[in-house]
Amino acid sequence: MGSLEGKTALVFGVADHHSAAWAIADALRREGAQLALAYMERFEKNVRKLAADIPDVKLFVCDAQSDEQLDATFAGVREAWGGLDVLVHSIAFAKQGVRFTDTEREDFKTALDISAYSLIAMSRRAEPLMQARGGGSIMTMTYQASQRVVPNYNLMAICKAALEASMRYLAYDLGPSGIRVNAISAGPFRSLSAMGVPGVRTIFDQVEEHAPLHRNITTEDVGNLGAFLASDGAKNITGQTIYVDAGHSIVAG
Repeated sequence: MGSLEGKTALVFGVADHHSAAWAIADALRREGAQLALAYMERFEKNVRKLAADIPDVKLFVCDAQSDEQLDATFAGVREAWGGLDVLVHSIAFAKQGVRFTDTEREDFKTALDISAYSLIAMSRRAEPLMQARGGGSIMTMTYQASQRVVPNYNLMAICKAALEASMRYLAYDLGPSGIRVNAISAGPFRSLSAMGVPGVRTIFDQVEEHAPLHRNITTEDVGNLGAFLASDGAKNITGQTIYVDAGHSIVAG
């Protein structure tokens, strides 16, 4: 407890209490960090309910496709805290229910913009705020479908592959500023986005059957890893995709 006392954290992507973004935000708060939550307008009711008991929390409505809203969010963080220690990128979108071969150009561009480019846009704005603190930690959320075919994941898998490559290049660029950039590759868990993937319940069953630990993960597992990556305990970890999936990613087939 308290490993993040005095730290500030901006978390993008809280949708409800099942979301990875909320799990990480809650773990960061538990460890003493001050929180700012950035969210889509349609989730405002959920976010305000979750944030009701968080002392001095900062709330920002932000569409990651809008440079103006991103600018306003990071300007708000600068005004409130003068700097930033932790950035959590937990947003993604891709059209579902379409055979991958039938992906339309505009759907591809939209998915990559929201799911991958947004990490670059946020990191660029976070850099001077983290430099003011002597460094920082940026983390994003990915999934093993970036490396191998997961039926029905389709376009989102391409987005995650681009996201992981972006994470590595950001880690290289931002390292001299003392900024670490990593990705959490979580196994499936019951979130709003996961339940939108066709056949996801079959994936849960497969993980439980084949993973070395024979169980699915929880949002708490994701939150705990996020808190670790934000802490000084991870001060020499950067450019890495770190799995929390009960070992499922090591099993062939």
